[in-house]
Amino acid sequence: MQEITDSEIILMAKDERKANEALRLLMQKYKVRIYNHIRGILISHEDTNDVTQDVFIKVWQNISTFRGDSSLFTWIYRIATNESLNYIRKNRKKKLFASENQEQYLLNLLSNETYLSSDEIQIKLQKAIIKLPDQQRLIFNMRYFDHIKFKEMADILSLSEGGVKSNYHIAEKKIKEFLKEH
Repeated sequence: MQEITDSEIILMAKDERKANEALRLLMQKYKVRIYNHIRGILISHEDTNDVTQDVFIKVWQNISTFRGDSSLFTWIYRIATNESLNYIRKNRKKKLFASENQEQYLLNLLSNETYLSSDEIQIKLQKAIIKLPDQQRLIFNMRYFDHIKFKEMADILSLSEGGVKSNYHIAEKKIKEFLKEH
């Protein structure tokens, strides 16, 4: 069976009789990748599930406005990135991190998270990533785990390609230093 294209999904979404099937196909095609991207930002499984659901609701509500300037995945990924960052900002404002800084909060989540692999090397890598500043952590995750090209990252994050590359290489260096020390 041939995989359905993004163009076919978009056409189906515009047809009321096929809209539900289009949503199912869209989620089947992208949900795992988007979930993993959000998980890299938020760490918490429950928070990630909530934001992933919000992302697909937003995608569905706005799919008719998709202009095709980028791939459908890039558009969804941009929405997921923005929703994740908005979630962090909103929770900061609610004083979620009042008693501890964000880094300590994320490290605590990591140590308490039952859905993560208990592989010691993977946990060390996640701890190193959590210690990065927000933008470096996001860029590192996008490149290392999601294999997003620098140009595409620059478009998604509205940054220069040079700035994205610089952030990635600095993050990579910091992670290597952390792993040597621990």
